[in-house]
Amino acid sequence: MGLQLPILLLLLCCVSGLPFYNGFYYSNRPNGRNLDNGYSEGIFNGVKLVVETPEETLFSHRGANVTLPCRYHYEPAPASPRPVRIKWWKLSENGVPEQDVLVAIGLRQRTFGDYRGRVRLRQDRAREVSLEIWDLRLEDYGRYRCEVIDGLEDESGLVELELRGVVFPYQHPQGRYKFNFHEAQQACEEQDAVVASFEQLFRAWEEGLDWCNAGWLQDASVQYPVTQARRPCGGLGLAPGVRSYGPRHRRLHRYDVFCFAVALRGQVYYLEHPEKLTLAEAREACWEDGAQIAKVGQLFAAWKFHGLDRCDAGWLADGSARYPVAHPRSNCGALEPGVRSFGFPDPHSRKYGVYCYRPR
Repeated sequence: MGLQLPILLLLLCCVSGLPFYNGFYYSNRPNGRNLDNGYSEGIFNGVKLVVETPEETLFSHRGANVTLPCRYHYEPAPASPRPVRIKWWKLSENGVPEQDVLVAIGLRQRTFGDYRGRVRLRQDRAREVSLEIWDLRLEDYGRYRCEVIDGLEDESGLVELELRGVVFPYQHPQGRYKFNFHEAQQACEEQDAVVASFEQLFRAWEEGLDWCNAGWLQDASVQYPVTQARRPCGGLGLAPGVRSYGPRHRRLHRYDVFCFAVALRGQVYYLEHPEKLTLAEAREACWEDGAQIAKVGQLFAAWKFHGLDRCDAGWLADGSARYPVAHPRSNCGALEPGVRSFGFPDPHSRKYGVYCYRPR
């Protein structure tokens, strides 16, 4: 009998149609199913593992602390606690590879990359495995997956994090359509911004952004938003919307770019000065005032989120001259709110003041 039992077990493992036994019997749906209400579930041994994450997008701002909610439970509840492994990672988007954020087993946690020292697993309640992120950075927005692993069974949920920000078109100092994709990325970064995603551009179009020059987006497509159809902007026959040239060659093709800047922690202000300044004098004047010359993304963010309103054109760090109008009036340019631009004047001219930025 001692020899017959191992032989019998070996034969059972080889019979098709019987489940592999490792302590649990699994259903014939190995990955469970995703539900429409933000839940994901898997079934094993008659017990259902359910992971709960919010359906709605979470909004926050740079420098803030945020919690990405995630909980799990079993149906029916087990008689005793079960050991699980938790994994959080950020999904790949627009050519950016996925990033591991945190893994945890019991009280042991490990964090990765730029998230080290900025994240932890929040476990205030039973079966809560939410992710806390401190000091949010511009590049932290995106989709995060919370995975709960119980033995060979795992289920996961998705959390989308968006930073409050503003989309703005940006041109090369030498004129229209001068950036390839990589140069466009660098240009946005130099203005304290990143290349906008399609979702961000679409949201900006819904809020009234109308721009007739095509620009790069984060996925290397080239698009532009039109709220009022007109002949020089795609023709009168097309309905308003976000027009697309589709994906373009990242190195060979050249366009403008749409950048995305998030809400500021510091202050942008027009420096009261007794006389107009050259660009070099403007930089020095901000430094003497304990600040630095503002970047384009910072001016747009101050206009959008702090209502910065000033009818005086001032130098910015990229050598352009602009001014923000939150309350349009007849003697201050067009009759819509926005950031007006004088382009890139001669840096030696003394026709402008300066906008400074003081971090907090």
